[in-house]
Amino acid sequence: MNHATELPDLAGAQADHPDVGLFGRPLFQDPSARALSRVGVVDVGSNSVRLVVFDGAARSPAYFYNEKIMCALGAGLSDSGKLNPEGRIRALSALRRFQHLAQGMGLPELTVVATAAVRDASDGSDFREEVLRETGLRIWVIDGEEEARLSAQGVLLGWPGSYGLVCDIGGSSMELAEISGGRVGRRVTSSLGPLKLQEIKGGKRARKAHIKETMQQLQDTMGLQRDRLFLVGGSWRAIARIDMYRRNYPLHVLHEYRMTARSVSATAKFIAEADLEELRSACGISSARMSLVPLAAEVLSRLVKTFRPKDIAISSYGIREGMLYEQMPQRLRDRDPLIEACRFAEAKDARMPGFGKLLYAFIHPIFRAIPEQRRRLVKAACLLHDVSWRAHPDYRAETCFDNATRANLGGLKHSERVFLGLALLHRYSNKREGTRFENLYELIDEKAQLEAEILGKAMRFGAMLWMTQDAERGTLRWFPKKKELHLRLTPDMIPLFGEVAEARLMSLANSLGAEVQIKKVRGRAHKSI
Repeated sequence: MNHATELPDLAGAQADHPDVGLFGRPLFQDPSARALSRVGVVDVGSNSVRLVVFDGAARSPAYFYNEKIMCALGAGLSDSGKLNPEGRIRALSALRRFQHLAQGMGLPELTVVATAAVRDASDGSDFREEVLRETGLRIWVIDGEEEARLSAQGVLLGWPGSYGLVCDIGGSSMELAEISGGRVGRRVTSSLGPLKLQEIKGGKRARKAHIKETMQQLQDTMGLQRDRLFLVGGSWRAIARIDMYRRNYPLHVLHEYRMTARSVSATAKFIAEADLEELRSACGISSARMSLVPLAAEVLSRLVKTFRPKDIAISSYGIREGMLYEQMPQRLRDRDPLIEACRFAEAKDARMPGFGKLLYAFIHPIFRAIPEQRRRLVKAACLLHDVSWRAHPDYRAETCFDNATRANLGGLKHSERVFLGLALLHRYSNKREGTRFENLYELIDEKAQLEAEILGKAMRFGAMLWMTQDAERGTLRWFPKKKELHLRLTPDMIPLFGEVAEARLMSLANSLGAEVQIKKVRGRAHKSI
């Protein structure tokens, strides 16, 4: 077990930076960010070898290409001291393929890192030399503390400024790292990977005793960790998928999925009593991964009992995303990943890029009193309000909901995904009943559903008022106590306020339970409805 010391600030907030504001200059246009437009990384793990190519120009990167091959390099390592021979052949074949793919994509180079299996095996150096000779790829072997640091940085990619304990489980090792305010603190590595646990002599009782003893040593090093527990790694994601299946959870997005200590206990018991082949098939888990899940569940149960976190979040971001984060300029790290991703989507797909800023300014008075966490969803919705315009009109509302709830977006809880999806659905539709997503609505309460409806209808009305940048714009004013919505129409806006726009305004007022007053400036008569 390796102990680690405090690291310097890797992602400290720079709130005074002029680019930090929501509608400052988009950083994905900056040359330092554009350099990340294609970043290819390979993770040679104890259980799998994976290539990820990021479209990294946005703060919340898109996965341009993602391929994993289960090689089990670390199988039998404790007994033989060497890499698994069959796994070695499979890994070399995978790396050869990945190098050819990278060349076809025009990537300048791949960054390849190897973790526990290659660093612990007596023939690890020989394998690296073979890979270099056969493929031209240089493998960088990182120690457990560096693995923990990169995994923690991957979590920070999606949750900037988070507090908690990051736990990354691989085939042959398990790492812990604390994060606080965007910084990576203490780190530690252990041998609690499922492949290593398979080789412990003495059966289940001996294995559980070993897990308990090792976990206590980890706690002695890391101290009390009662904040959020972030789970990174394929075995944790498989357990989360089983937890979703057991609960009949409606949104099958693993990133930001939340679990409790009670649900971990129930799912561990569910796994122990299940027919693993039936469970594997029902949850879509590979045979190689499923063979490790019962062991990983034992580790997770003890981890939760030992550290007693306030809640548990699944992170799809880990060491590979940490490698991308390592290459990001600090100004990009400091941005909100949700807002940056939405800005990138608007610039790429909207009919009028930049109108999201104007739309937000127009509807903002309705949402002046909402908390900041909800306000960022209003901002995100305005940026995304027009990116699905190519969808067929009959399905555009559902396409918006589907995109928002299942998109690769960081910094977004499941309940927030549904809120954002509902708002965008109402951008194109007055009704939300009768869609195939109704079972997802239950993830937010009725008050939040109404707020999403109001936001969607506000955008639906505001989108009717497209005009040039230099046009004189009208204003909305909302008086919640009096239940009055005032619209001031400028001469530039009056021609845009036709029958359809008026109908959309009235639909918004109906959801607000408001009376509407419309004022046309420059001497025109005041009109009340």
